[in-house]
This record gives sequence, C-alpha cells and structure tokens, in this order.
Amino acid sequence: MPLAALRLLALLLLPCLAAAQGQRDTLTIGITQFPSTFHPNIESMAAKSYVLGFARRPVTVYDADWRLACMLCEELPSLENGLARREETPEGKPGLRATWRLRADARWGDGTPVSAEDLRFAWEAGRNGETGFGGAEFYRSAYELIVEDARTVTLRFDRVTFDFASLGDFQPLPAHVERARWAQEPKAYRSRTAYDTETTNPALWSGPYRVTAVQPGAGVTLERNPAWQGAAPAFRRIQVRTVENTAALEAQLLAGQVDMVAGELGLPVEQAAALEKRTGSRFRIQYKPGLVYEHLALRLDTPMLADPRVRQALLLALDRGQIVARLFEGRQTVAHTSVNPLDPMHDDVAHAWPFDPARANALLEAAGWTRAPDSIRRNAAGERLSFELMTTAGNRAREAVQQVIQGMWRQAGVEARVRNEPPRVLFSETLSKRRFQGAALFAWISAPESVPRTVLHSEEVPTEARNWSGQNFGGYRNAEMDRLLEAIPVELDREKRRALWSRLQAIYAEELPALPLWFRADAHVWPQWLENVRPTGHLNPSSLWVEEWRVR
Repeated sequence: MPLAALRLLALLLLPCLAAAQGQRDTLTIGITQFPSTFHPNIESMAAKSYVLGFARRPVTVYDADWRLACMLCEELPSLENGLARREETPEGKPGLRATWRLRADARWGDGTPVSAEDLRFAWEAGRNGETGFGGAEFYRSAYELIVEDARTVTLRFDRVTFDFASLGDFQPLPAHVERARWAQEPKAYRSRTAYDTETTNPALWSGPYRVTAVQPGAGVTLERNPAWQGAAPAFRRIQVRTVENTAALEAQLLAGQVDMVAGELGLPVEQAAALEKRTGSRFRIQYKPGLVYEHLALRLDTPMLADPRVRQALLLALDRGQIVARLFEGRQTVAHTSVNPLDPMHDDVAHAWPFDPARANALLEAAGWTRAPDSIRRNAAGERLSFELMTTAGNRAREAVQQVIQGMWRQAGVEARVRNEPPRVLFSETLSKRRFQGAALFAWISAPESVPRTVLHSEEVPTEARNWSGQNFGGYRNAEMDRLLEAIPVELDREKRRALWSRLQAIYAEELPALPLWFRADAHVWPQWLENVRPTGHLNPSSLWVEEWRVR
C-alpha cells in the first residue's frame, strides 16, 4: 500500500482508537466483600487491604516474589548497611534500633508530604491500648520512636528479631487530619476517624488513586490522585463493586458490568474453572496457590468445644480430601496445621487427622457424648452436642462446604446450625467482638514466615478493655504456645527457628485451636486486554502495584 494511503488510513483510524481508549479509562473490578472500615491500622480484612492497595502505600511490603521490599521507604534497614544496630535497652536487655527514611516524593492527596510526624502519630496511637489498633505486640516492643528529621524515624525495640526490617501493619497516618480526632478521646477514635466519617477526604490517601465515592456495602470509586508522584496509572477511574453472591458476580462479569474479578476476593476455583470451560479464551484466568488458610475457628470457651477430644473428633469426622476433590477439582491442599507447605517453615511430620468416623465416634463417647434417639449426641446433663456454624453469606463455595460439613457432622451425631452473615458484619462485629457461639468458616491470609501471635497468643484475645484489638477470636490459651510465639521472632538462627516452628505446629495439630481445612488457591479472572497484574499469594494484594497495570 502506498505511503500516502497508509497515512490516510492512520488518520481515519485515530478516532476509533481514541474511542477504544476512552472505553478503557475506567476499570471495574468485582469482589465479594465490603470493607468494615477504611482505616489502615484497624482490623485485618482482605476487602479493606485490596481496596486500600489502590489508595495508600505502606512503608514495607512483601512483593510478588515473596521478598521484603521498600514501598514508602528508601532502603530496608539491616545490620550490614548500618541502618540497624544492636544495643541495650534501658533495662539492660538485648535490643535493636532501626531507621527508615521515607521517600521524598511521598504525598498525601492534599499535597502534604508523608512525614516522620505521620509515623510518630501512628506509633503514639498504637501504643495507647484504648485506640484498638491491631498488632499490639509491635507497639509494645517498639518502646521509643525518634524523629531524626522530617522524613526519617528510628524505632528502638526491646528485642532483636529476624524480621525487624518489616513494618507490617504499622503504617503512617495523616497526623494533620487524624491527630486531633484521636487526642480528643482515644477510645472513641474508631468511630470518629476520618477514614470512616470522611472517606473521600483526599488527605487520607497516599497512593496512585484516592477514594472519591463510597456506596456502603455496594462499592468504592477511586480516581487518580493528582498528588501522586510515581508512575502514572493506566486508568482514570477504578470502580470496585461488592457482589457478595458469587453467582451474581459471575453474571455481572459475563454481562460486562465488571471487567475483572479480583482473585483475592473473587470466584471459587471450581466456579472459575467451569467459567473457563464455557467461555474459552474470552477471559484470562490464573489459579494462584498461596498463603491463604481456610479453617473453622472455634469458640473455645463454649464448654462442649473446650474439650480437645471433641475438637479432634470433629476433624476426624470430616472427609476433607473428598471435599477438595469434589467441590474444588482437587485444586486445594488439605491442611494439617496453619503453616502452608509453600512456607519455608512448614513441617511435613506434623500430626495429621485423616477421615476416620470410627475414631471420631470413640472420642466423642469418651468425652461423655452419647447418641440420643434423634441421633444427636447428649451429655449426662442432657445437653445436645449442638452449636452454630457460620460463614460469609453469599460465598457460594463456602456455603456449599458448610452444607457438606453439616451433613458429615450429623453422621457423627453432631448438630451444626447454619447461620450466616454479610462479611462486613461477621468480621467487624461477630468475630472481633467474640459474639459467635460455635464455629466460623473463613480464611486467614499471611506473609511468608509470619509468626501467628495475633491469632494464637493468649494476650491477643479481643476484649472490650482493649477496644477489641487482637484476632484470637476463639480464645485459645496455652502457656507453651505463648512461649513459642515469643521465642520464634527473637531466634536469628534459621535452623533453630525451624525447630521452634516444628514444635508450634505439633501443638497446633494436637490441640486444634481451630480446625484446619485446606490452603486455598485463588482464581484471578482478567479481561484479555489487561496486562501486568501480578498476584502475590500472600497478604499484600496485587492492587498495591496498580501503577504497573496496562491496557494491551
């Protein structure tokens, strides 16, 4: 074709290309949960982490290759680079001081630099138990914060840990917005924070996007943050829609009402696999195994569940291999403890509880629970072996699992009464305030070699006095487990640490503070035109790298 004709064709195509790009200025994402709070440092919920991944930047993260990396800082502190050094605490114990310097280009959405004062405020609020921040042990251990200059802080810790360079959930908060709200009454801060009363305030957000609209329970709209100094994101607007029913979410995907379904909170793998078979190459689907632990949390101060024999029997009565094979096409890995085989500290020799109805029956009989004429067991006082079984309403996979578990337990003489709640209610009220009365089916998401102190240590049982911080919802208490959770972080020798991890898993497998089900693989469903989304498989969601996403 002559050059002149090619030029003419290009000119004719320009409006079409522009129109096509115009259709791509908004990305609509479907997820199955709505955040119970938008505050970065209060409560751990996957929906919040995913949405906030677009709008804020933590100091440190684990990347898609499971390596610790700076996100808001310039360099990770280490003993080798001099940004960390050992010292004695005022009490004469081995301690450590470590320094983080914030990026010079970090800005809140109102243009205010993200500063050392923002970290100081977050530290002061976290140190006050009435505030109700998660990760209380971090704030206890970090006994002093020193502002070196406008962008640099040094934390002094009362111990030396193998993972000291990670700041985890300790994230800067805009002191110029939040300090006055907190100082007025720390205990009431959870209900007064601007993150939940003025969520669209630009000054709250430091990421490529800022929250511009919230439809409670239904969705969040994010638009480009003009103060963002990093790489420009591809989309002018991102809409995150909450569709708690996974069948309805799939229908919206097929109808083009959502462009993609986030694997972190999306379609169960078997539903995604069926979708892939029906639609061929219409979507790109990736199944990402990761550190997602599906389990049954148990209210251990419920007398019938306080007996380890009952908990063991409940697990022996579940054919988890059959559930995984039939409901999930074999794509999940049956769990025996809370430590994933992908984690370097997993112990292959931890005790396993295979499907064994006869042994389950014997344990229940030994624990004093005998079958009544209606087949449900009763104890000597005539109390039925009956309790609630809860999960996140609308999650088709979990509700199917719930029905199977209910049936298997009934075969063992155990009555599980199904009662489900929307995720934002289940996590923010029922679990965090310990209002559940039996078992709850949900998942924990962790980082590589993440010490599970907040879910297993006796000091992490949520109480009103601590404003319901902590995630030991079941109320598990074990003195040896407490000692292990305190010893593992301060053991710097990897092989000695491995031995401690092995003992932790042995106790977990024997006492069953929760009933392990499986480690989940997540199904990420993308349109063919979307590139560079990298699922991580751990607690730092793919949305934290949204500026790398591109339209093909």
